[in-house]
Amino acid sequence: MADASKPNNKNNDITDNNRRKVLKNSVAVGGMAASASMPFWSKLAMGASETLVPFTDMPEGYTVPPVAPGGIHYLDTSKIDGFYTPNDDFYIIQHYNQPQIPENEFRLNLTGLVNKTLSLSLDDLRSHQKFEIDAGFECGGNSTRLYQGLIGNAHWGGVRLVDLLEEAGLDRDGVEVVFYGADKGMERTRSDVDFDVEQSFGRSMHIDDAENPDIILAYEMNGEPLPLFHGAPLRLVVPGWYGVANVKWLTQIHVQDSRYMGRFMGRDYVTLSKRDIGGEERWEERSVTRTQLKSSIIRVTENGNNHNIMGFVLNDGTPLRSVEVSIDGGAWQQAEMDSENSKYSWKLFNYTWRGASSGEHTIVSRVTDVTGQVQATQDEMPEKPTRWENYAQFPRTVMIG
Repeated sequence: MADASKPNNKNNDITDNNRRKVLKNSVAVGGMAASASMPFWSKLAMGASETLVPFTDMPEGYTVPPVAPGGIHYLDTSKIDGFYTPNDDFYIIQHYNQPQIPENEFRLNLTGLVNKTLSLSLDDLRSHQKFEIDAGFECGGNSTRLYQGLIGNAHWGGVRLVDLLEEAGLDRDGVEVVFYGADKGMERTRSDVDFDVEQSFGRSMHIDDAENPDIILAYEMNGEPLPLFHGAPLRLVVPGWYGVANVKWLTQIHVQDSRYMGRFMGRDYVTLSKRDIGGEERWEERSVTRTQLKSSIIRVTENGNNHNIMGFVLNDGTPLRSVEVSIDGGAWQQAEMDSENSKYSWKLFNYTWRGASSGEHTIVSRVTDVTGQVQATQDEMPEKPTRWENYAQFPRTVMIG
């Protein structure tokens, strides 16, 4: 299993004509499978001899809404059929409007505690060295309710954030980097009188996090110009963090010496959970940032006497030790990983289930990383009344005929 990002220069295989065709068709080249003669993506696409085994925990005829202006979109994860999520099927969440910014009018302003303020057009950004990376992420509120459908994996192209920070020159007093989108909405403040203010969507991170060389300001998605619903013409992509950190319609980066406290850092996308702090059980609030270690089974197919169990892993980029599958509470069995998996992509896995008996079965996956962290069961999850960060093991049920 690869644990590093794909090569990131203009001459890598993503520029090859065949590779671009693969991207546009959302099919991963190569891949690891149970048989060397069958690439992993062909299992995802389902062969002529394979049939889908419906989950009995999903309602019959389950469908997802089409992409629509102002609406949300999520995947039917049982129909994932390639390593890359097509641009028109990658999940969509927005919190305010979906602004349309003409490319010739676009500017990215880098301001605050820097030695040189920058104001860059899209052409200016494209003139910088291009950086490309695979990154998959999920919404911080993704859960079993939508069968993990708020998810996607793409190949992003753009300019590294660290390159622009170096160009501007960081002031030694800079502590926090704030990212503002062009999408805006009205927020009501808590005061003695009703008072509404217009706010732009904003997120922030500590300067040490912002200097991660893998963070990208993306103007391409899967080899094509960034689509409107995904933040055109420019968005932030923070590999290994939940989707809320990946600010769309990015127009300003501001370096400051204090913590940013906008709605989506201080009041929303905040996990309230109970944990042990120095021997005392205390309730703690923290912003949703790095992706928690998670796996989920997304599809089961029948192929002759065997059944293929497929799923994905998401985490913060820490290398993985293993992904395992258990059937009906039995022993954990090692799954195989797709060789296309990279450090920050979703990690697809497959387990060949042999000799399944007739009747209903419960199947579940778990992932372990190299630090020894194991994906929690639901009973092991911290007490957490808020809706964010749902990373517990997700048992699925299927009926074998």
